Amino acid sequence: MLKQGLARVMEVLPQIPDFEVLSCLGYGARSTIYAVCEIRTRQVYALKRVLRRSSEDDRFLEQAEQEYAISSHFTHPVLRKSHRLIRRRKFLATTELHLLMDLFDGVALDTERPASLKSLLEISCHVAEGLSAMHKMGYVHADIKPNNIMINQNNECKIIDFGQSCAIGTVKSRIQGTPDYIAPEQVALGPLTPATDIFNFGATLYWCVTDRHVPTVIPRKKAGASGVDSRILIPPHELNPRIPPQLSRLILECVENRPSDRPPSMEEVHARLQLVLSVSSAVYLQRAIVTRDGRVSEAGDSSPGGTSAGTAADADTVT
Repeated sequence: MLKQGLARVMEVLPQIPDFEVLSCLGYGARSTIYAVCEIRTRQVYALKRVLRRSSEDDRFLEQAEQEYAISSHFTHPVLRKSHRLIRRRKFLATTELHLLMDLFDGVALDTERPASLKSLLEISCHVAEGLSAMHKMGYVHADIKPNNIMINQNNECKIIDFGQSCAIGTVKSRIQGTPDYIAPEQVALGPLTPATDIFNFGATLYWCVTDRHVPTVIPRKKAGASGVDSRILIPPHELNPRIPPQLSRLILECVENRPSDRPPSMEEVHARLQLVLSVSSAVYLQRAIVTRDGRVSEAGDSSPGGTSAGTAADADTVT
């Protein structure tokens, strides 16, 4: 699977001091991610390279610094850990930052969804565990979405991209998030809490099981608030009858407008996902999730749940 990821983006590879650049993995907000091997140690990493071409890029340098400040403390296996932040300077001014991170042999959830509901639920439980660990550390991710969740052939996963992460209770000065997954309090510039991640997570699950997006306060691909959210959200099990009602209800609760109406913690979300796995297995878990073209495959179908041409980790992100 890593070979597929390495082959996704073809370009002339740069020369980066002290590292052998193996391949380009993809792009983020003003950044490029490479697979690299450190020449001295022969250790392999994912390296996020952020270039400063003008003062407009300063906020992206700040996001890389923020990502390192938070993710360098991670110990949970689902959270991608950062190991070093390398600053390159010219005439005392920073020209680029290199963030060395765990290299994960997988692809983003928006590129290859699990073929069965059982696999999706197992991955969702792992993601919920990782986010719960992050919340216990005092941080929120603030941009959970399918292309910030990596999965591999063993159904292991890794949460990535902590550039918008912050301490619980942070009030940001500008709207940050991804329109299809953004929580109302992110648009309203309210305090960000674990409930924000719960909304983003619920919107991600909604897309995974229905192939549709939750209508959010920001219309898709439009970076501006539309005022009052008057959405009408169709329950997942009505769009995909193979979805257990318990899971459908949990997803709807996760994407409630008011944070207080959502599940109180990611731990509870995790417990309820596990309950769906255990109680509903005989009835539902041999069914597959709906695919992008509307086809429903059987659980043993090795074809992916859906594909996406996008490779940018932050292609639709408002920053």
